[in-house]
Amino acid sequence: MPYDGLRDFVSTLERAGELKRVRAAVSAELEITQVVDRICKANGPALLFENVRDSSMPLLINAFGSYRRMAMALGVESIDSIGREIEEILQTPMPTGIVDKLKMIPKIARFAKFPPKAVSSGPCQEVVMEKPSLSALPILKCWPQDGGKFITLPMVFTKSLETGRRNCGMYRMHVYDDQTTGMHWHIHHDGARHFREHKNAGKRMEVAVALGSDPAVTYSATAPMPADVDEMLLAGFLRNKPVEMVTCKTINMEVPADAEIVLEGYVDPHEERIEGPFGDHTGYYSLADTYPVFHVQCITHRKDPIYPATIVGKPPMEDCYMGKATERIFLPLIRTQIPELVDMNLPLFGVFHNYAFVSIDKRYPYQAKKVMHAIWGLGQMMFTKIIIIVDKNVNVQDVDEVLWRVGNNVDPRRDITIVDGPLDVLDHASPLPRAGSKIGIDATKKWPEEGHTREWPDEITMADDIIELVNRRWREYGLE
Repeated sequence: MPYDGLRDFVSTLERAGELKRVRAAVSAELEITQVVDRICKANGPALLFENVRDSSMPLLINAFGSYRRMAMALGVESIDSIGREIEEILQTPMPTGIVDKLKMIPKIARFAKFPPKAVSSGPCQEVVMEKPSLSALPILKCWPQDGGKFITLPMVFTKSLETGRRNCGMYRMHVYDDQTTGMHWHIHHDGARHFREHKNAGKRMEVAVALGSDPAVTYSATAPMPADVDEMLLAGFLRNKPVEMVTCKTINMEVPADAEIVLEGYVDPHEERIEGPFGDHTGYYSLADTYPVFHVQCITHRKDPIYPATIVGKPPMEDCYMGKATERIFLPLIRTQIPELVDMNLPLFGVFHNYAFVSIDKRYPYQAKKVMHAIWGLGQMMFTKIIIIVDKNVNVQDVDEVLWRVGNNVDPRRDITIVDGPLDVLDHASPLPRAGSKIGIDATKKWPEEGHTREWPDEITMADDIIELVNRRWREYGLE
């Protein structure tokens, strides 16, 4: 069942023992970050800070910060079940007769429920601030060298000037004062594309920011959806119910009706300002740079709103589990483009754009190199700095096994591919911003057709009958 907004999710977490309330007075400047960082590193619970100094709003954080809570957020026992459902739909053969067509009806009906639904009012507009001020929100300064306070879990809604289609993305917002923030749109993001359209036309860009909603809606803002595909459609699929959307009070933009807080405003196409630095998910500070400026014109919110936040830093942190959800949910879609792909692991320490471990069903020479280049050609996977390809029998979720294969199966001159291309803007090691080199490592078994004319040795394994014998006699050995 979908959640009736963020507070319903909070209640569910608390009943499940996955949330703790912190009633002691705490500061939004650095103190909360230090508390939450310890909790994240200890695989601890979600936290609801009920007494944040200088704000009447409680602050929710680390709500997505475990595999269990991430699954709970999306209403499933396991995130993999979502991927399996998508795979089942994608693999459905085209119907050839009336019986097959009738069997397709339930799946078609499942998709028919997804589009967002317009409503005339919503809880997010129960209160309209007379004098909108960001100072009412318990916004965090996360790390000592941060350029200021940052809104860290926003759902940013924009529309294309050319098509009118909506996008919802998650971009940090550097708070400059009570009415203005930075808008950290990376050049590759759809929000940045919408901004360029408005800038080229010399038109002010309307922007709405929603804070707190059904967790499936919040997650969808982070998902790497294709351009011009509404993230609210994905949210509807995940929650098995349309997302109710209400029009903002002062701009022509729709936001989730169940949101806790909504910021309405605009971005001037000719205005930029220094944004950052910011302690980022790489574990390093992202450097200050110029970005567009968001002006807040109106703030609406629920009665007694909850302010949602997250912190990022050296992994593992809360965002890691959102990233792993994306890995599992979108894996079937990647397989439609790379059918030989068996499994993929974007390890937490790789912060989702530094490493990808990929297993393939190898059927022809140099297929691993083909897969590397295919991955670099897939949307945001183009940022992957290090790709390791292994055979289908390798468990890519086991980092030790992957690295064992690399050490044994790789001849550096033959099996390493280095290419130049786009990199994530947060990559500080590249000589140029947003561009540099990437490496692919073929750790598959090599064939004679790939130039390996020597005999390839078998792996050491025990005979099946001996394994069965030892399993049967294990208690006799007195080793338990």
